Amino acid sequence: MKTIGLDINVQKIADCGLVGDIVDWLEKKGCTVLLREETAVTVGLPRLGVSEQYFGDQSEVIIVLGGDGTLLSITRKLAAAAKPIVGINLGRLGFLTEIDIPEVIPALEKLLSGDYYIEERMLLEALVCRENEIVEQSFGLNEAVITNGVIARLFYLETYVDEEFVNIYPANGLIIASPTGSTAYSLSAGGPLVTPDMDLMLITPICPHSLWARPIVVSPDSTVRVKILSTGQEEVMLTLDGQHGIHLLGTDQVIVRRAAERARFLRFKERGFFDLLRKKLREERTRVID
Repeated sequence: MKTIGLDINVQKIADCGLVGDIVDWLEKKGCTVLLREETAVTVGLPRLGVSEQYFGDQSEVIIVLGGDGTLLSITRKLAAAAKPIVGINLGRLGFLTEIDIPEVIPALEKLLSGDYYIEERMLLEALVCRENEIVEQSFGLNEAVITNGVIARLFYLETYVDEEFVNIYPANGLIIASPTGSTAYSLSAGGPLVTPDMDLMLITPICPHSLWARPIVVSPDSTVRVKILSTGQEEVMLTLDGQHGIHLLGTDQVIVRRAAERARFLRFKERGFFDLLRKKLREERTRVID
């Protein structure tokens, strides 16, 4: 791989030394390095700046400097491009990022020598249907969440799987998650943990006002449809991966299904899911206690 895209969360870069070191090392190896124009100016490397379209089209691999949120964002934006992505962890948990800062140069050496493998993961596609017309199409790696926007008020979500009526959930919201998202919001709402190599969808109600409402696991080939039964008092939103939000009207329907595209993560080492789970959740617990 000779054309490398760098996607940088500039808010997590204390100084630009790390970026400069990566760029210098790659260029000495004969690589072309691409940054988005605005990011390139911010980190003092305007000569590397290219348009958003060129960045996505021409990068053979994208190195993300940031946390899981940064990686989620670039995965969602470039879902159709199907480019392999690898993350350098500048965040907290790092469930998705692959490289810690001390490992950067050894990881780059493996990248250029081809000593890696590609891990594919399921993506979600979410559609908003308004008056029989699709008004929004978005992708998510973790989850699509329907919630009450400003005030935590109970509302009703009429839910179907493959046009079969499931139930009307009286709840603060509903999460439709991928296996990757099983360790995110769905976990906090009481959903099950799922190994990321599986393809399926999880339907997890948020604070349901009912004893029967429990998480449901459905086939990856299913289509989940949710009709908002609004009283007109709620500000209801659909959110993808906690980042991209769409305001919903009282008559809107949300359709969630497996996307045709798949996320492609570049890996240098085998990542045991349960070992990673124990380590990362223990780190988070310790961090909170400290």
